[in-house]
Amino acid sequence: MALPQPVPTLDALSGVDAKFEALAKLEEIREEIDAALARRKSNGILRRAIKAWRRGDIVRAGQLALAATAADDDNAKAYHVLGMALERMGHAHKALVTYERAFQLDPEDPELLINLGLIAWNLKQVDGAARMFSLYINACPDSPLGYNNLGSVLCDMGQPEEAIETLRAAIFRMPEEPILWNALATVLAEEGRAEESLVFYNESVRLDPTFARLHHNLGYAYAHLGQLDKSLAEYDEAMKFVKDPTEKLETEHSRAICLIGMGRLEEGFREFEKRNNPRFRAYLNHMIKAPQWQGENLAGKRLTVVAEQGLGDEFMFANILPDLQDMVGDAGKLQIAVDPRLVALYQRSFPKAEVGSYDDRSLIDANGEKPLRFVKFVTDVQEPDYWVPMGSALQYLRKSITDFPHKAFLVPDAGRVAQFKAALKAKGDGPYIGLCWRSMMLAAKRAKYYSALSMWGPILKTPGVTFVNLQYGDAAGDIAMAKEMFGIDIHVMDVDLKNDIDGGAALSAAVDLAISAPTAAAASAASVGTEVWFLTAGRTWPQLGTDEYPWYRKTRVLSPAHFGDWASLIPQVAAELGAFVKSRS
Repeated sequence: MALPQPVPTLDALSGVDAKFEALAKLEEIREEIDAALARRKSNGILRRAIKAWRRGDIVRAGQLALAATAADDDNAKAYHVLGMALERMGHAHKALVTYERAFQLDPEDPELLINLGLIAWNLKQVDGAARMFSLYINACPDSPLGYNNLGSVLCDMGQPEEAIETLRAAIFRMPEEPILWNALATVLAEEGRAEESLVFYNESVRLDPTFARLHHNLGYAYAHLGQLDKSLAEYDEAMKFVKDPTEKLETEHSRAICLIGMGRLEEGFREFEKRNNPRFRAYLNHMIKAPQWQGENLAGKRLTVVAEQGLGDEFMFANILPDLQDMVGDAGKLQIAVDPRLVALYQRSFPKAEVGSYDDRSLIDANGEKPLRFVKFVTDVQEPDYWVPMGSALQYLRKSITDFPHKAFLVPDAGRVAQFKAALKAKGDGPYIGLCWRSMMLAAKRAKYYSALSMWGPILKTPGVTFVNLQYGDAAGDIAMAKEMFGIDIHVMDVDLKNDIDGGAALSAAVDLAISAPTAAAASAASVGTEVWFLTAGRTWPQLGTDEYPWYRKTRVLSPAHFGDWASLIPQVAAELGAFVKSRS
């Protein structure tokens, strides 16, 4: 039989409670000691991470910061440094999550607010970015950094007036801060107010004449205004002071574009190769083991040419393909890798060549995300003797304007051209004028380069012509609006202009003239030999210092005296079109 458990007296119970209280206090002390030791260990590792960061070893800094968080899961600074390392390595989403953890632990860290805002901005989470920058301004009202970033992100959000007022108020508060003058100038420039931006860029340079980025931005503004001599001078000034290797590459690339735009082609195309530096922001890693062609004799060789930079440039740079076909000769082989939509058109144009498509992928490793371009129709069979990015051949084959042959170099489908001509005849009498008024990628920062179709009334009212749509993408709304506003039909033909590029080229060949913004549609039309009038907001680098696009058979560039002044340009274009129609009749 079990004995009954004795019931403790009140005094005994009090003694037990006292022992438990003492033990609890000892446990608290032990936990505090353990936490202090963990924090000390974590901070020690964190100091090593910061040293690795400062010497540029980002991967090691990230590894140590991760170890610091493992040692102390409440170390906000360790998460902050880990987020910075992840961001630099290209792991943007992981960086955002890590920054958010740091923010939970220490919402008062102003530097964290800036970094959290920047990564959110990078991930197109502009509302979150604006909130973080606003919090930073509240925490550090006398720092220009928050106003600079908030103004810039407001501009990206399509709120330029709010951005301008934010920056103006900050300048009134801190008139000696050059980054604020620079930020306001940049917002104005992005809004197409390049001439006005010069005042603010120049003031930022006056306040800090050794700040390389300010000279770069001033050069960019002068380039938009067609003042390329001044633009080049500012890029040269930027090169004197730039220290960051990545920023230096950006400046060198911008300087190369300026040289090309001035017509200094030999130097410009040589410097244009900066885009192929692995540290350049838009570097594309080509998965080809063969050596890159550097001007060697190509007779009897197998050469792979890889298109680059977007559909418009794939057309424009193809100007050099006839030369390369001649250089490899009948004993050699030219292989051309292009956008899949271009394969049929390019194969017809270069029947001796082998034409296929490239395949773009990406690789994420310790150093971030790397864009890769594969040319499997070539490399899966046999590596070529040489390969070359299409634009890199320019430095060897187009050293001066006289090297441009002014000939059509792409051949449309003759049967489809005939079909389109017959279909156009049924729409009305010629001349037939193809129209394209904007890029399909019309983000806020690009809109200033294009005029709205609603402004084209003087052109559309030109008598004696039949207008044909060359605008790819969803153009139905614009075309209906033009019909309602001006009573004019822009005829839409039975072809998918976005995806059926071969059909679009045939339609372009069927019209008598194309009037277009500088788009892939204009490049396609010009490549097959159609006369094209490029409507540009200002001077553009593909003009190569001329009043045309020398890459093609017959073109004109029509641009306003002041950047983006479409109201003055459109009537001039209408007058030119009227003269064209009269000459045809």
